[in-house]
Parts: sequence; structure tokens; C-alpha cells
Amino acid sequence: MAGILTRAVTHGFSKRSTGLVLAARPMSKMADPLEHATGLERKELEAIARGNPDPFMMRVLKRGPGTKTEPNMIPSFHEKRLIGCICHEDTFYINYMWLHKGEPKRCECGHWFNLVPAEDPFKDIPNPHV
Repeated sequence: MAGILTRAVTHGFSKRSTGLVLAARPMSKMADPLEHATGLERKELEAIARGNPDPFMMRVLKRGPGTKTEPNMIPSFHEKRLIGCICHEDTFYINYMWLHKGEPKRCECGHWFNLVPAEDPFKDIPNPHV
């Protein structure tokens, strides 16, 4: 069978062919992922298209000065959030701690963190189900 296919493809089909027909279709472009996405995936793609590259706020935040008077602001939708601090560049572990709204907290390395309310990343996207 493989030999027949090879001959048919390389030499073209003839009348003594086995009846196997291979139709060559032109390569088509993949559809836009936004056309097939639903639910949270669609909201995420729409937010990215509107200019928000991190709608779920999962990217690493760079530490600022981190003093008691000017702590690093950590956005959160809830009353508390678990954060991790890489205290020194050459450490092999992450120092995790819970932050609570209204209670600035100091890491072992001396940096201060404070929880602030986060803005809704999907506020500009209309909900078709409402």
C-alpha cells in the first residue's frame, strides 16, 4: 500500500490506480482564537486586545523602595493575599507570607508590603449574558 501511495503521489494518478483519490487542499489560515474562545478565556483575550497584558495580575511585581513610609503596594480583590518575596538574588527559596488589608507587613529582608484594593481588569468588557 505504501508503494502504491508513493507512486501515486510522485508520478500522478493513472487509470490503473487503485481508486484511491488524494485531494490536495490549499493551506488555510487558522481561525482567530477569539472566535472560538468562551468564558474566562474570552474575557482574558478581550482584555489583552484592549491593552491589558496581565488581566489576572499573575506577573511578578518588582519591589520598590519598600520602606515603612513607602511600602510596596500589592493589589488584591480579597481581604488577604499570599505573596512571596525573593529576599536576595542568589537565594534558592521564596519567603512566603500572608498580607491582610490595612496591616502593612515587613519581610525578613526588611522590605515592607501593603495590600491595596485591585481594579476590575474586565470593567471595560461588556458581558453579553447580562
